Amino acid sequence: MSVVLHGPSYSTYARTVRMVLEEKGIPYTLHEVDLLRGEGQSPEHLARHPWGKVPVLEHDGFALYETFAIGRYLDEAFPGPRLQPEEVRARARMTQICGIIDSYAYGAAIGKVFWQAAVVPMQGGTPDQAVVAQGLEQSARAFRALEALMPGEEGFLCGGGLTLADLHLVPVVDYFAMVPPGRSALEGHPRLSAWWRRIAERPSVVKTKPRLG
Repeated sequence: MSVVLHGPSYSTYARTVRMVLEEKGIPYTLHEVDLLRGEGQSPEHLARHPWGKVPVLEHDGFALYETFAIGRYLDEAFPGPRLQPEEVRARARMTQICGIIDSYAYGAAIGKVFWQAAVVPMQGGTPDQAVVAQGLEQSARAFRALEALMPGEEGFLCGGGLTLADLHLVPVVDYFAMVPPGRSALEGHPRLSAWWRRIAERPSVVKTKPRLG
């Protein structure tokens, strides 16, 4: 079976899918699509994704985009450890957490804090501190919501086992913690910080860690 993932290794969402592939033990090929160089808008990639985003999965003639949909497909189509809870309420909680990350955490933590503190300087610009401050405020609200949903002081976001929710959040927290304002802010969320310290050493997380610069 041929599995190809289209998306840059630095992409948070492509990394989530890569971790799913690693956790499931699925061999795959990563086809780099450099969004920062405009490759997402190439005719070739737009044929895969009408909005020019990433990731896109191809598996034996079946193409799929949207990270959560890809994660569910890989979990259900391939053998290996289950990444979705069996119990209906825990599975609903997993879906809710992924929605919170997509709708509220990502744009604040990555689109504002990380982008201004890391990407803008890499491109020769000056960070907009007002945008950073707004991103810190918004991400704090999202992280408080996530902490409130965590069932215990230890383990994973949905309880005892790793799920798609954890893999959805890993790339966001990793980038957020790479920059000083994010790293300092994360310390104000003790349960999330403890979760991050535990999961950061997981082989799939270490193997897919982006190399910047």
